[in-house]
Amino acid sequence: MQRFWLAALAASTCVSAAAAKDLALTPLAEARLRYEGVDQDGLPRRSDAVTLRARAGVQATADRLSALIESEGTLAIGTHYYDGLEGDSGRPTVADPQNVEFNRAQLAYTIPDRATLTVGRQYLILADQRFVGAAKFRQNAQTFDAARAQATLAPKLTIDVSYAWNVRTVNGIDGRGARPRSIGGNDVFALLGYASPIGTLTGFAYLIDADEAAYQGYQLSSQTYGVRLAGKRPLGGAYAVDYTLSYARQSDYARNPNDYAANYWLGEAKLSRKAVAATIGYELLGADDGRALTSVQTPYGSVFGFQGWADKFTTTPPDGVRDVYAGLSARWPELGRVRGVELSAFVHHYDSDRRTRSYGDELNLLASATVRGVTWSARYADYVADRFATDTRKLWLTAEWAL
Repeated sequence: MQRFWLAALAASTCVSAAAAKDLALTPLAEARLRYEGVDQDGLPRRSDAVTLRARAGVQATADRLSALIESEGTLAIGTHYYDGLEGDSGRPTVADPQNVEFNRAQLAYTIPDRATLTVGRQYLILADQRFVGAAKFRQNAQTFDAARAQATLAPKLTIDVSYAWNVRTVNGIDGRGARPRSIGGNDVFALLGYASPIGTLTGFAYLIDADEAAYQGYQLSSQTYGVRLAGKRPLGGAYAVDYTLSYARQSDYARNPNDYAANYWLGEAKLSRKAVAATIGYELLGADDGRALTSVQTPYGSVFGFQGWADKFTTTPPDGVRDVYAGLSARWPELGRVRGVELSAFVHHYDSDRRTRSYGDELNLLASATVRGVTWSARYADYVADRFATDTRKLWLTAEWAL
């Protein structure tokens, strides 16, 4: 915490020192009003959460230096839900507690086209956010008290290294126990990227030191090493294919009392023609020997959007999970006065990795469009359980605005 406030002080000092020079101020503002309804078998009552999230801040830039500070607040307008900390525990969890805090406070120094160093409370959005991300779907985003260096080493070679000493979770300032407001530790995230002729090839290492005893007894500390290839190829006739392949090996790290190792695999292909695309994919979060928390875990990732939207696998089961998915989507940049129109439908089938058995199936639907600067969306998830968890249905209605 002390290091965060030192970073905030450095940011304000940067602004003061630059006041006599050419200084550009950029206001930051955004708001999101959302209804989330959840009906989950096995619980006596449904959740109906209406929450309003607002962020406001400013970025000051002078030559190569910039300072950013941003506040964040979440208000629960409708309280018929359990946020994981407060409320009726007989209702399904909607992890959007009321909250007021500094979301970001960072200082950055940039050498154009060469390097950027950022220090302070910031978003870390790495690769596809599977292992490290900002979890922006939740009203209270996940931020990191960290130092990050990004550099271009050669025309096609880049490096991105971060050291984080604190993770501010989606649980907000009232977080505690197994849902802490922050998680200390000595985390190191490193990516080395090469722009090859067939796509961007990235080697990565994520060393997570989740140094909070109440947070799963240190069992989410892990070291993950892997490689990822992401590219796009035109096929002619306005067709194109996007593809992603990834492999990683995860094992215990730091104070984790478990001794385990497990594999991660991802393969995805998207065939598109103009506005329409068809996607098929396979993701494996492997298991070791079936003990709890000895399968591949992603505690600092942006878990929403992976393995469906019903969030049944935010903690990977002891026997791991295999997700086979397919979907259709369409996106139009502009339709008359409406912008950013998006429609999509995806289906998932989940199995275990060990002792292969069916977990269940899920349907995800989305409709979204932007009208006069406000993005309106309706999102639906329907998880049908087989041998894991219980049937769950979720509906989101959202209005979002950003300056």
